[in-house]
Amino acid sequence: MGWIDNALGTQANSVMVGARRAELLATNLANADTPGYRARDIDFRAVMADAEAGINRGLVRTRAGHIDTGMPATSHMIERQVRTGLEDGNTVSKETEQAAFTENSIRYLASLRFLNGSVQGIMKALKGE
Repeated sequence: MGWIDNALGTQANSVMVGARRAELLATNLANADTPGYRARDIDFRAVMADAEAGINRGLVRTRAGHIDTGMPATSHMIERQVRTGLEDGNTVSKETEQAAFTENSIRYLASLRFLNGSVQGIMKALKGE
């Protein structure tokens, strides 16, 4: 599978990280009114820098029966320190989360398009076109 990974580059990793980040940002928005909730995010640039360097800081399988999640972003999760002015300990700013979600969506769609182009190129090469 090494040649497939090489052919797809970091785009497959970018899609996985974008999907995980979208989940976290949606969870933040859903908990905007939950007292004590701490907004979380993924340091996308750090994850991609590690992926390009060949470093996988994801979940480690300690037994053969464990499921490989394929999510390399677990160690790059950060807690957002946004001051909302509320004294309930909630750090979610709806505006910050919506902006981050929009930016992530654009990046995710671009990664999907690049990944699709790479897959189409591999398909053409396999067909001899």
